[in-house]
Amino acid sequence: MKHKIISSQNISKNCLVCGVDNDFGLKTHFYETESGELVAVFKPISEHQSYPGVTHGGISAAILDEVIGRAIMMTNPDIFGVTISLTMRYRKPVPLGVELKAVGRITRDNGRLFEGTGELYLPDGEVAVSAEGKYMKRRLDQITDKDFTANEWFTPDGELPEEIVL
Repeated sequence: MKHKIISSQNISKNCLVCGVDNDFGLKTHFYETESGELVAVFKPISEHQSYPGVTHGGISAAILDEVIGRAIMMTNPDIFGVTISLTMRYRKPVPLGVELKAVGRITRDNGRLFEGTGELYLPDGEVAVSAEGKYMKRRLDQITDKDFTANEWFTPDGELPEEIVL
């Protein structure tokens, strides 16, 4: 499945999911698609291991929580999703050391709250993990300070891909 990319989302320095300066982070990049979905691209490392060669289920939950919670930013980049509930379904082991992709979308928007779903894809395109969640909308200034937005929240380096294939 091909996703035409229209823009990317900001990342940060220290976040577990997107922090570029976090030695143990996923260093995820997020891309908004023409179809209104958000694609996350990341590569789990040995520090994310559960069973030998397998990414910990908590890491899978973190990436899906983030890609669903960030999907609301496609309509308003100053709004984040703060998790109320997240339900996971683990189907296949998630390998370490390979590029993986997760896709999230909004399925229901009720003013202050929204719901979404997402999937974590293996390199062969199979779904390894899926999730659905409920989130509260929060403005960036309600969950952090101006120092964060000025010093730690930025557009990632590199060219924007034209498309991402799952």
